[in-house]
Amino acid sequence: MATLVAPNEISPVQDAEALYKAFKGWGTDEKAVITILGHRTSFQIQLIRQAYEELYQENLIKRLESELSGEFERAVYRWVLEPTDRDAVLANVAIRNSKNVDYNVIAEIACVYSSEGLLAVRRAYLNRYKHSLEEDLAANTSGPFRQLLVGLVSSYRHEGEEINARLAQSEANILHEALKHKNGNYEEVTRILTTRSKSQLIATFNRYRDDHATSITKKLLDDASDDFLRAVHTVIRCIDDHKKYYEKIVRNAIKRIGNYEDVLTRVIVTRAEKDLKEIKDLYYKRNSEHLEHSVAKELSGDYKKFLLTLLGH
Repeated sequence: MATLVAPNEISPVQDAEALYKAFKGWGTDEKAVITILGHRTSFQIQLIRQAYEELYQENLIKRLESELSGEFERAVYRWVLEPTDRDAVLANVAIRNSKNVDYNVIAEIACVYSSEGLLAVRRAYLNRYKHSLEEDLAANTSGPFRQLLVGLVSSYRHEGEEINARLAQSEANILHEALKHKNGNYEEVTRILTTRSKSQLIATFNRYRDDHATSITKKLLDDASDDFLRAVHTVIRCIDDHKKYYEKIVRNAIKRIGNYEDVLTRVIVTRAEKDLKEIKDLYYKRNSEHLEHSVAKELSGDYKKFLLTLLGH
């Protein structure tokens, strides 16, 4: 369930006029920006963007970029983008990461979304950057890590529920052997993770747990020593239970592990219209504290207010 609280019907023209008024004068009325955009669905925002441009011959996103700043500006910018375009931007930022490709973002897009959803992001990426997502990943990675990420974004998985128990047994064994020897048969690991349906993969992960008395993610957590194995860990978590995955990275973000603002923004902005309510519930069960309370304690200013608005607070 979504956390976003939005009216069923809006007047895009009135919202566009209210935003224009918020931008006029000596300072921006950030409260008005949050009140309007923080309570509109993606579809409604695209109507507002169109109305704003028709009324004022100005791009709303460019105006927001000039009026806002810091993490607040980044969060609002990503929120008002059309969802597939937003994911294209997130993927590009992940690839252009100064240290290394952020495989978490790539795994989320490739493994949480449906095959059609992933295809739409790839199209949006090509339209925005004039070269493919696969091409950019290949240019910025190498070895087994490259093969895995390029394979994931190139995949078009079957989405049926049927499974092959014998295949699950066989491929659980293949994964076990590859991970036991670490620098083992990574090509087979990539083949399995990039070609099988999610239902089949979950059956394989369950078979692994039954046969080895531990989950494959726990095994990877113990042994992950390079980017490939760490990426495999993220991929499996995204496929196996993406809501638990999101809860974990949000929890780490709240603890300020890594680039915590970017993670918080990404999860809240991308899941607010989808399943952020369930992620919030998991967070409360795990931490005995509501996510809104954690965000309110850790963040400040308009950035905090905007994220809390998307959280339905």
